Amino acid sequence: MARQDSFQNKEENEFIEKLVHINRVAKVVKGGRRFGFAALVVVGDGRGRSGFGKGKAKEVPEAIRKATEAAKKTMIRVPLREGRTLHHDVKGHHGAGKVLLRSAGPGTGIIAGGPMRAVFESLGVADVVTKSMGSANPYNMIRATFDALKSQVSPRTIASKRNKKISDVVASRDGRKTLGEATEVIDLTEETE
Repeated sequence: MARQDSFQNKEENEFIEKLVHINRVAKVVKGGRRFGFAALVVVGDGRGRSGFGKGKAKEVPEAIRKATEAAKKTMIRVPLREGRTLHHDVKGHHGAGKVLLRSAGPGTGIIAGGPMRAVFESLGVADVVTKSMGSANPYNMIRATFDALKSQVSPRTIASKRNKKISDVVASRDGRKTLGEATEVIDLTEETE
């Protein structure tokens, strides 16, 4: 029994939990108002997995606990480039919330506002530039961000679908010339001299 408890504690400690939003709601009844709380939580492992959940309860800690459990059930895996940024630029939307996510160079940091920052910190992304357009509702921003992250594809996946080498896909992404194009450039310079 003690072994199982230590395993659960270890499992809970490996996740990064970020509380994004708490909303106090009131239900009007015959005797007055009954207050409740709704919580929005983002959970991630810091190594490319993240999820979000919402929970409602009469007390704040219970709402946060429910939201955390829901977030752990909906985790997705996002391929990261060099373990620090996204592979390519991507757009996502949910309702009126629209987001643009761009990969960034080393040392850029997380340039994101509000709810999106919590997603990238829990995901383990160190360098990213984002722009939020449309709705500033935290629920829609989180859902739009996850919509964009779901469409993130690694070069390995693209290469296997196209029956190409990973180096061919990465070379065309970075704008580098392939070996054949590089030899043509050398030949042209020899002719001009």
